[in-house]
Amino acid sequence: MKNFDLHNHSTRSDGLLSPTQLMELAARTGVDAIALTDHDTTDGLVEAHEAARRLGVTLIDGVEISVSWGPTTIHVVGLRIDPKAPELVAGLDSIRAGRIERAKKIAEALEQCGVPGTLEGALALAQNDAMIGRTHFARHLAERGAVKDIQAAFDKYLAKGKRAFVPHQWAKHEDAVKWIRAAGGVAVLAHPGRYDLKPSFRHALLEEFRSFGGEAIEVVTGSHRPEEYATWRRIAEEYGFLASRGADYHGPGESPYEPGSLPPLPATLTPVWSKWAH
Repeated sequence: MKNFDLHNHSTRSDGLLSPTQLMELAARTGVDAIALTDHDTTDGLVEAHEAARRLGVTLIDGVEISVSWGPTTIHVVGLRIDPKAPELVAGLDSIRAGRIERAKKIAEALEQCGVPGTLEGALALAQNDAMIGRTHFARHLAERGAVKDIQAAFDKYLAKGKRAFVPHQWAKHEDAVKWIRAAGGVAVLAHPGRYDLKPSFRHALLEEFRSFGGEAIEVVTGSHRPEEYATWRRIAEEYGFLASRGADYHGPGESPYEPGSLPPLPATLTPVWSKWAH
């Protein structure tokens, strides 16, 4: 089975490596193909393609779209997209427009918690102000010693239900899948085990995703525990989904797997790349 890694981030959203550095890492780890799937932006793909061509790396154009599904934020990855497709471009623009206002509210909440000046610190860590997110605040809090590490920042302040969590209305589920399909891409439900849904809600999400035209789910991902792989293998088979594999790599020290280092997909599944890789 080919070593495809179809979920990775760069500094254009909340990763630690530039698109060029990510392609250099992919060249070292020996993946057969890597996708750059930054949150709600495709801005890093031009740079990534330049580096990939130079290094002989096969790059898959991707994006990870933030979706509001009731009170839960889910993520839908688009693979083999046309990043210039007008419907996708307009949709991603609409999502990014709210990020800076949300960041200001997070900073205000942190100040009320006794941690002032975080907006400036988080913005300094974000390559693009329009892409600022909770991870940038978490990194800043860890760097200044307010918490011991990034996970502690979420656990204490930024996770849902904590004092500095600010809800945000992301894309609609149907719209995210529609934008991906309009861009010629394949819609993949990212790390479905992370959403902590009761079985009835999980079933509703998967049925809805499939009805909108979603074709695949991530089974082997750095955001699933290894013991979860069998569960999501069974679910992919039950619902007839193609299977995807991706490290959800954000950078050194923040991700358990580098691109290409995950275990292979279970042999009983049909990989999402079977649609285009021969």
